[in-house]
Amino acid sequence: MNIGALIIIRDGGAEITEKFKSLSEMGLFHCQLNWWKHDIMTEENAELVKEASKKYSVEVTALWCGYTGECRWNFTEGPHTIGIVPERHREIRVRELKHGADFAKMIGVRDIITHLGFIPEVPTTTEYFQVVCAVKDIAGYMKKNDQRFLFETGQETPVTLRRLIEDVGTGNCGINFDPANLILYGKANPVDAIDTFGEFIYNTHLKDGLYPTDGRELGKEVILGEGKVNYPALVKGLKDCGYKGPYIIEREVEGDEWYEGIKHAIELLKKIDKELN
Repeated sequence: MNIGALIIIRDGGAEITEKFKSLSEMGLFHCQLNWWKHDIMTEENAELVKEASKKYSVEVTALWCGYTGECRWNFTEGPHTIGIVPERHREIRVRELKHGADFAKMIGVRDIITHLGFIPEVPTTTEYFQVVCAVKDIAGYMKKNDQRFLFETGQETPVTLRRLIEDVGTGNCGINFDPANLILYGKANPVDAIDTFGEFIYNTHLKDGLYPTDGRELGKEVILGEGKVNYPALVKGLKDCGYKGPYIIEREVEGDEWYEGIKHAIELLKKIDKELN
């Protein structure tokens, strides 16, 4: 089991080296980079990433690419603000995701991840068709770079995300499987969702959470092992479906709480892996 963690790059520069160092000190040698600011996707920062990756023997398995404009992480404003689904944000964010792919190429990373937004559940609508066209445009651009475009789970039902991949049809689209998001958004039991996602799971975000108890707000994220994700069954399900990618821990908190959460998750995942083997 290749365990890693998601690290957020906010300003670039010396921060990059420090975050790679912190992963190495925790005994982690795989990561995803979470990167929202496009003005710091520079050649200088690309070189720093490559240098830090080599120095600390930490492989960057994917770039999680953000975009400009406000995102509201709830059920009322989220559908109008997140991803490329909102038409008013689509054009600029399509350009930014292509820019993120170019930056990923600079750092030698094949997989680019993002939240597409609340993908329309009805496949016969004009809105769904427009989203498919936008995704096909981005995925086609990435394919020329020999890259894959991965969609983070959560804001849509599993079958809708699979349908989108099938309808885009470029052959280089897949899933960044975040089991807790399926719970936080109330969309599915993540263990069961593996049956639907199957061969399209290329990377992961491992965190934990509780189902929503308010019709307008997401459920609450909690420390891994204390939420509704059945991690022993989930890891077994991933292994059974042939998943061989990294197990990337995500913790949406800062400072000491982040470090403690990551360390706790490492211990739990290692224990589960040992029991399964």
